[in-house]
Amino acid sequence: MASLTPESAPASTGAADIRRAGREVLSLAFIDARNHTLGLLARFEQAEAGQKLVVPRLPALELPLWIAGNIAWLGEYWIGRNPNRYQGTSCPPGCVRLASIDPTADQLFDPALVPHAARWSLELPGYDTVRAYLLDTLETTLELLERTPDEDEALHFFRAALFHEDMRCEHLMTIAQAVGLPLQITLPGGLQPREPMLVPAQRWSLGARPGGFVFDVEKWAHSVDVPEFEIDAQPVTWGQYSEFVDDGGYDDPVHWQPEGWQWLQHEAGAEGRRGPRYVEQIGSASGAVMQMKFGKVARMPPSLSAMHVSWWEADAFARWAGRRLPTEVEWELAVHATERRGFRWGDVREWTASTLRPWAGYTPDAWSENTPFESQLLFGRARVQRGASFATRARLKYPKARGFALPERDEGFVGFRTCSL
Repeated sequence: MASLTPESAPASTGAADIRRAGREVLSLAFIDARNHTLGLLARFEQAEAGQKLVVPRLPALELPLWIAGNIAWLGEYWIGRNPNRYQGTSCPPGCVRLASIDPTADQLFDPALVPHAARWSLELPGYDTVRAYLLDTLETTLELLERTPDEDEALHFFRAALFHEDMRCEHLMTIAQAVGLPLQITLPGGLQPREPMLVPAQRWSLGARPGGFVFDVEKWAHSVDVPEFEIDAQPVTWGQYSEFVDDGGYDDPVHWQPEGWQWLQHEAGAEGRRGPRYVEQIGSASGAVMQMKFGKVARMPPSLSAMHVSWWEADAFARWAGRRLPTEVEWELAVHATERRGFRWGDVREWTASTLRPWAGYTPDAWSENTPFESQLLFGRARVQRGASFATRARLKYPKARGFALPERDEGFVGFRTCSL
């Protein structure tokens, strides 16, 4: 069975380099990604044997078997079945496609034909069938990749399919956490306390420049004047978060935005929420933070980054502490300006104060319409996340990468850090 270590990126290719990688590196990365997918799928298959594990129909979750089929389907749809694949970003989204190797694939795994709520009612094929579909489509992808020019546009959909698979595997790990599927994952080590860091005022280029693969929400680079600011050297830890809880942070609406307080009251009424998602016990009075970790209650050391935090909770903590969440440009600038001074990121994805909005020159990626990562649907509502988590593949840990989620979402391995007011 394939290793589930998220850091097993092939050929030690960095996140910036993989976006410009040629055929040889991409070929190794595809094999690595598919091994990771198959390894995770096998864990779910074992757990579902005898109907011991059931994934509930919730907005934040998906059926693992459907995700696996969608991974194979997207690669086949935009590469194997797409005669215009070499056109890259210029490829018309509605171009004629070749037939799938599985005649039922579109009806089962095309998100446009099967909305989220309907996927639990599908008669999905068995694990062996989906596994064969994953292997067959990988073989086709690798054969076509071998004949593809080493040019950005020609490789565009190959890179897109690779990154889609990596992001889907991180989603599979969040589902494993949600349903209590045992995974042998080692959490990052605790953090040594460090003083916040001062970043001087400067002008920063936010966004991506043309060249290599670029996600649509990263288009395009533009200069931003950033005043001087102070930022935490590492994400907020469980020890710090426990102080917020002990001080009545979940009882006093003064720390919460009205919509966040309303969200909290709903959650508290439904499940008695007194801390981040999956927390069983929290507070310095209790002596420990106990949180579900892939099916088992585990003690979270005070020095470990707090995770499964919603944006509302992160914002409330920052207000309680007399601080604020960093903007996404402050977060990105801090990575580049202070990393050699001990700025630590990559343990958890991190909420920022920024609302997801398109930048000048934004054009939607046609392929993203076939994924859960379509940005247009969430403009003006989602909050921007930066960084990466322990579950993120190493090749995706890129400081300019721009993630996003609605403020109430807390199923991901997400934490936060704060800035001075």
